[in-house]
Amino acid sequence: MNVLPPSGRTAGDSTGETAPADPLAVFAALRTPRGAALLDELRDHDPARELATATRLRRDHPASLVSAALGQARLRQRAVAKFGAEDAYRMFFTPAGVEQATRATVAAHRAGRFAGAGGVRSVADLCCGIGGDAIALARAGVSVLAVDRDPLTAETARANAEALGLQDRIEVRCADVTEIDTSAYDAVFVDPARRGGRGRIFDPEAYSPPLSWATDAASRAPRAALKIAPGIPHEAIDPRAEAEWISDGGDVKEAVLWFGEGAVPGTFRATLLPSGAALAAPAPLPAPPVGPVGRYLYEPDGAVIRAHLVAAVVEECGGRLIDETIAYVTSERRYESAYAAGYEITDQLPFSVKRLKALLRGRQVGVLTVKKRGSAVEPEELRRKMKLQGPNAATVFLTRVAGAPTMLLGQPLAR
Repeated sequence: MNVLPPSGRTAGDSTGETAPADPLAVFAALRTPRGAALLDELRDHDPARELATATRLRRDHPASLVSAALGQARLRQRAVAKFGAEDAYRMFFTPAGVEQATRATVAAHRAGRFAGAGGVRSVADLCCGIGGDAIALARAGVSVLAVDRDPLTAETARANAEALGLQDRIEVRCADVTEIDTSAYDAVFVDPARRGGRGRIFDPEAYSPPLSWATDAASRAPRAALKIAPGIPHEAIDPRAEAEWISDGGDVKEAVLWFGEGAVPGTFRATLLPSGAALAAPAPLPAPPVGPVGRYLYEPDGAVIRAHLVAAVVEECGGRLIDETIAYVTSERRYESAYAAGYEITDQLPFSVKRLKALLRGRQVGVLTVKKRGSAVEPEELRRKMKLQGPNAATVFLTRVAGAPTMLLGQPLAR
């Protein structure tokens, strides 16, 4: 999590100057007036010109400070997608912090649920990272104890609270979360680390802290939320919890288990942002019917699929699946829903690149959207082979129908 290269040598430094060994000292330097001015200057810097920028800045600044500032500037640029420019360019980040931080819209949704629960005035945020959730909670009017055992990460969270003017609502503590007494807090939020030195961790008991500890801590609190990987096996979910999968702009971002007051144990929920539309049902739902492709095809949101709530969409539209293993829903009825995108199907063909190319050429399709489920074909490779020309647009689904590789051609329904 050091902002300097692990070798200890300043990036691009031909003089061989050794970087400070203490990452906290480097971070403190970034927060001085000199460091702040350097970060302001680098706000819109072009990473492709970094070597020239570093050479120029070293004429007036220590090489170690320039290297740290360039690293922080890169992280801020990456963080804009999660936090928005207004916050990201005031905040501080670590590489792991940018990667693992909750997207601001998702954190605001969760904070709203905490704040909306009667009596929640304080939350213990365990494994707080760089403070994304603590910030959202504080902005929702909740007092937060933010805890992380890594000194640099905790210092980054503290700096972010100050940078955003929330230091009166956020207390940051560098400590092992397993040693924190949360009994004085109205609610607990736990976000175990799901990445290690070798990348993503898939075994929940290899999380830090393990899922079993996090679940126990959450279940003992009056109210609690436990952030988990969206792909967690459903059988690993504690039956005392309400499980919620959250998508933002159609992309699944995370899953969270809710415990205590306000949670509905055994319920699976899909929440779609930014609309806030939510679909919930007791798990598991019965298996939906399977049948031939009808006039319309519906593509459920990823959160609906992860929550195993596709059967609810099938029931709502009076439809069926096109294959028992594929999450595409079909119906003769036009159906409008926040939980699924709809398409009118014009053609159903066995998979054939040659036949698809001829069909698209005959219809003068110059813009092709390729969607796939249950197909190994790469969309970009298929588009190249089509050699598209013409003023029209179409969508092709590469999938399976009753087990057979199939192409479905259609147009999106107006919403």
